[in-house]
Amino acid sequence: MRLLFLGDMVGRAGRQAVWDRLPGLISDLKLDFVVVNGENAAAGFGITEEIFLDTLAAGADVVTTGNHVWDQREALVFADRHDQFIRPANFPPGAPGKGSGVFIARNGARVLVSNIMGRVFMHPDLDDPFMAAERILDACPLGEQVDAVLFDFHAEASSEKQCFGHFVDGRASLVVGTHTHVPTADCQILNGGTAYMTDAGMCGDYDSSLGMDKEEPLNRFITKIARGRFEPANGPATICGVGVEISDRTGLAEKVAPLRIGPRLAETIPAFWA
Repeated sequence: MRLLFLGDMVGRAGRQAVWDRLPGLISDLKLDFVVVNGENAAAGFGITEEIFLDTLAAGADVVTTGNHVWDQREALVFADRHDQFIRPANFPPGAPGKGSGVFIARNGARVLVSNIMGRVFMHPDLDDPFMAAERILDACPLGEQVDAVLFDFHAEASSEKQCFGHFVDGRASLVVGTHTHVPTADCQILNGGTAYMTDAGMCGDYDSSLGMDKEEPLNRFITKIARGRFEPANGPATICGVGVEISDRTGLAEKVAPLRIGPRLAETIPAFWA
């Protein structure tokens, strides 16, 4: 199975780049399943229902989120209407929406997608992300209830992301980090067969500060005084993510490589899909 994950869409530039590129990628690379993180898609903070639906229309099978999931208040309402909208699974009981779901890929495979949020440097009051994953895997184990398992681990600390990858190694097809918006160079297959990348990077304008126009963040670092709002950078965007070949027999990863398309970073498409 060919699975593509794209990192956080940031603002208009990021989401438009995904919408423009994704249909061609699905067709040209014969992708079976696509997951996109959309938590920064609406002016850099949260996602609207219209943007969510347009992302599905472009070819995404599932949209994951993170700590900005409720920044657009309408998400509190539409989260319950759409199974393909996934918020962090370790949010408190009673939170709108779902933290995981099983979906059917284009090749007929059953794919479990879960979004889990880290606690280090973020929200220590959240439920334990490791135990949340354990409950999800106990309920829907790879090779029994599903043919592939993907975790979007939305976290700040690289160490927490790496330890989470090792924790589910051999029980997931892919663990990919989001939130820090900078693509890491550590794509690998862990000892148990799980593909791993600490951060997929973002889909947005890299002539920026994490997708935001760089003037206000720079001003705050220099003066420690806020002079305005953070606004998304709207220059030409680069889309970043990770591609995985998943065994139809075991559900574990056979190949993994980064994907970057756009004007700012060195472009690369997984060689096994070229």
